[in-house]
Amino acid sequence: MEVNGYEIGPGAKLIYANLIDADLRGANLAGANLREAWLSMATLRGANLTGANLRDAKLNMARLSGANLSGADLSGTDLRGAVADEDTIWPEGFDPEAAGVFTFTV
Repeated sequence: MEVNGYEIGPGAKLIYANLIDADLRGANLAGANLREAWLSMATLRGANLTGANLRDAKLNMARLSGANLSGADLSGTDLRGAVADEDTIWPEGFDPEAAGVFTFTV
């Protein structure tokens, strides 16, 4: 899958990638390197981000409902205003509310 000229897939190298407002619904980005990537306002509903490196990435106002972020490195990641739901899976010990994520339950 290609988005904004970037090849999207497991283990993808997307350091500094500009994926602002990208539709990555259901994308498999397991183990991808998204360090310092721009994912502001991106749709990541149902995306697989297990073990992804999101260190210092910009995910502000991203849509994360149903995304799997288990084992992801979220150090320094900007998640202010991101939206998640009860199906979003976070890394162990991560506090989405403290990071500024809005979590909705149905």
